[in-house]
Amino acid sequence: MSITLYGIKACDTMKKARTWLEEQGVSYSFHDYKASAIDRVSLEKWCAEHGWETVLNRAGTTFRKLGDAQKADLDKDKAIALMLAQPLMIKRPVLDLGGRTLVGFKPDAYALALK
Repeated sequence: MSITLYGIKACDTMKKARTWLEEQGVSYSFHDYKASAIDRVSLEKWCAEHGWETVLNRAGTTFRKLGDAQKADLDKDKAIALMLAQPLMIKRPVLDLGGRTLVGFKPDAYALALK
């Protein structure tokens, strides 16, 4: 199984996820979407699987710094456009297991998915 962990290096939650995967001996590749961006196809797939409301990180400073007009009337297309323009608005980490993804880090969910 090919596993990819998406996120950014300088994030505490990312560090926890990476540490957990390494402690479990799980081999994965890391995609830093701050350095390498994210493609529309992946982002649309995540939004279809989890809903854009889950994938969009509204609690982060990048989203909170947006003007009211940019935050108003959010829908899937507008949320995807925002996340493509500023990938730091994507909730992290996203763990791509090939057939499905996990958004956010919960050790129990990771353990169950990687059985």
